[in-house]
Amino acid sequence: MIKQTKPHILIVDDDRQIRAMLARFLAEHSMRVTQAGDGEQMFKTLETGRFDVIVLDVMMPGDDGFTLCRRLRSTNTIPLILLTARNSETDRIVGLELGADDYVTKPFNPRELLARIRAILRRATANPAAAERLASVTYQFAGWTLDTSRRSLVSPQGILTDLTTGEFELLVAFVEHPQRVLNRDQLLDLARGRVSLAFDRSIDVQVSRLRRKIETDPNAPALIKTVRNGGYFFTATVTAAAPVVSP
Repeated sequence: MIKQTKPHILIVDDDRQIRAMLARFLAEHSMRVTQAGDGEQMFKTLETGRFDVIVLDVMMPGDDGFTLCRRLRSTNTIPLILLTARNSETDRIVGLELGADDYVTKPFNPRELLARIRAILRRATANPAAAERLASVTYQFAGWTLDTSRRSLVSPQGILTDLTTGEFELLVAFVEHPQRVLNRDQLLDLARGRVSLAFDRSIDVQVSRLRRKIETDPNAPALIKTVRNGGYFFTATVTAAAPVVSP
């Protein structure tokens, strides 16, 4: 059986011409593309296919992209890029708060979208040695257990805590570099990878989301401290071990 190597991209946009244009362009760059015209089609498609990245338009009739992003993130962590004509920083932050991994504004150069898709794909496949290491490490901190092979986080009470892709990558960056000040550029590189036009507020949004999941009081965080003019400091003592594999 030949392994399928082409990344599979799901484009969700009510504009048929934009979908067709992007489908042709991405296919020319060795990607498989499936199209959906609205949220209903998107969720039906997700039931029957496996996708590497979703490109989701915000301005659509019916449920808009923000609403669909919120619904998707309640059950799924597939990397997601929002595509919209809105160009305000507030809208970008809202999209990231809801769990989007990146944001591209219209009008846009298809090559920019391609670059952002490739950046997301690289984060999933880059550095095989690191990927192998992540696949075999369990981290423990402050009663929490982060299993990188299962991409799972279990609370001190034994409750499984859902993480988006961005939250998982950010937490891994923190547990791999505990008790060190990490500035936003370092966290962008460690947790998300460098993408064109990335903005520092994206890290602040992801930190805020992560705090709500692991801090006893997110308004007075004890695990992820803010360092003024410096970045963030993960206070916990972290232990790491390879998980036991049954013969």
